[in-house]
This record gives sequence, C-alpha cells and structure tokens, in this order.
Amino acid sequence: MENHYDAGDLVRVSGAFKDSAGTAIDPSVVKFKFKRPDTGAVTTYTYGTDSQLVKDSVGNYHVDVSADAAGAWRYRFYSTGTGQAAEQGQFFADADLVV
Repeated sequence: MENHYDAGDLVRVSGAFKDSAGTAIDPSVVKFKFKRPDTGAVTTYTYGTDSQLVKDSVGNYHVDVSADAAGAWRYRFYSTGTGQAAEQGQFFADADLVV
C-alpha cells in the first residue's frame, strides 16, 4: 500500500544502512535527497553538514519532510565510501479537499 498524507503534513522518512552480513553500519558519507512534486526542485542534505538529516542510531537515519504541496514526493538515502548503498521511496501528499 502506498503511503498517503495530507498536504501540509510533516512526514518522517527513514533509511537504514547495513553491511553484507546484515549488521547496521555507518557509511563514510550519508546523503538524502528529495524531489518536490510541484516544482521538480531537488534538495540534498549531507549528514554532519545539514541538521535536517538526523542519525537515530548506528546505520539508521531520518529526515522530516514538510509535504507542503500535493503530489508524489520522491526521496533517496544514499552513501559513498565505506558502506556504499542506496535506498529510495516515495509518498503522496493529497490535496486539501475543503472548498
């Protein structure tokens, strides 16, 4: 089932990084990017530089996205260096139905 929220919600998206044995690891560099449905603008955050990308525990990160426009919001967690990996997803913000 697809994740649906109301336009205007604050949506928490999470990403996890594991090694080939399934053990949680912290990659050398962790990044997160998302694409707005209304303008197509892409925003990128880097862990350790941008406070929006938060580390919850070893290998586990999250970003709270302000879904202030209706449509499909696409996002991607990815890393480089040791622990290179990627995980992507999307959620939908439904338009305000009140007239």
